[in-house]
Amino acid sequence: MIPRVILKPKRAQPFLGRHPWVFAGAVDRVEGTPADGDEVELVSTAGHFIARGLYNSRSKIRVRLYCWQEGVPLDRAFFQRRLEDAISLRHKTLRLNTPDAGYRMCFSESDYLSGLIVDRYGEWLTIQFTALGLAQRRSMLGEILRERLSPRGIYLRTEKGIGRLEGVELHDELLWGEPPPPDLSIVENGLRLFINLAEGQKTGYYLDQRDNRAAVARLCHGKRVLDAFCYSGGFGLYAAKAGAAEVLGVDASATALQLAKLNAQVNGLSDITFVNADVFHHLAELVERGEKFGVVVLDPPKFARNRAAVPEAMKGYRRLHQLALKLLERDGILVSCCCSGLISMLELEELLGQVAVDARRDLQILERRGAAADHPVAVTCPETGYLKCLISRVVD
Repeated sequence: MIPRVILKPKRAQPFLGRHPWVFAGAVDRVEGTPADGDEVELVSTAGHFIARGLYNSRSKIRVRLYCWQEGVPLDRAFFQRRLEDAISLRHKTLRLNTPDAGYRMCFSESDYLSGLIVDRYGEWLTIQFTALGLAQRRSMLGEILRERLSPRGIYLRTEKGIGRLEGVELHDELLWGEPPPPDLSIVENGLRLFINLAEGQKTGYYLDQRDNRAAVARLCHGKRVLDAFCYSGGFGLYAAKAGAAEVLGVDASATALQLAKLNAQVNGLSDITFVNADVFHHLAELVERGEKFGVVVLDPPKFARNRAAVPEAMKGYRRLHQLALKLLERDGILVSCCCSGLISMLELEELLGQVAVDARRDLQILERRGAAADHPVAVTCPETGYLKCLISRVVD
């Protein structure tokens, strides 16, 4: 008999609403002796079936839920169906599967596979596990991906801190097939972009900003553009291709900037300069020199990885925006990105309003944007809508 996880009284509603995370505080008791990674049934205090998931005694998320239909095992056929659904969205609906494309194939809770991220970069896949139960099934999941997508190789990427949070020991390594070549590249909106799968941020590249980069580029023609936290070129490359008068990209990673320079060169973009520096310090130096820009893009890494880090993160976002408003000329464009899921769009807008008032500048929000469509938001798990992108205009 499958072990059962019994909820405390009045704690069932989120899971009846199909939220996939059952935190330890909601659990009353466990019937049976499930090992970490085993299938369990989640039941109400009254003993009614709610969902089936995978158990982990070492995680604050005690159970990750995958199926709300009673009697359906979480076997190979189940995960194959889930992955087929995810692939269908990207290939049949979004039509992203061109030969040199880069896109997210599976996005964890958004594709109802909590703890699994799969990205495609041309003929290679990267796979990332943020849940012990799925990490234990990596051979099976890799086999399904090979059968369905026929990649040349699958590279395993790990996220900082997951080992401690989930009790799973993983290392970045080739999971199957050929290692990715050093000159691996994709084509994104007409730009040829080199990708470092072994050492790059996240799973190699920030795929989620694809549509936002294109939207911002439309506003950059003839303007001086500052791309803060530019990583491997990002917004700055798009701006230069769109006819920006001058582009300055700033990032603290020398390795990322090597890729950025290569990306600029291969795309024939000459009016773009990259500076290896602490972004906060460099922006402050630009302010001291009286520099002005027509567009300032702020796309920092995640500042808040847990709730306790949010106040300090907000200080960081505030400081960045204070500097940006001092650098923007009249009628300038401010692009404010935040990938910290614990900070909402409303909180980002409120911060922006406070900074604008303090700076005595009028600011208009032109667009509220999120991640590209291959990073969908599951309505039952709002946390999947992590990325915020505000495009604003400084009126005076």
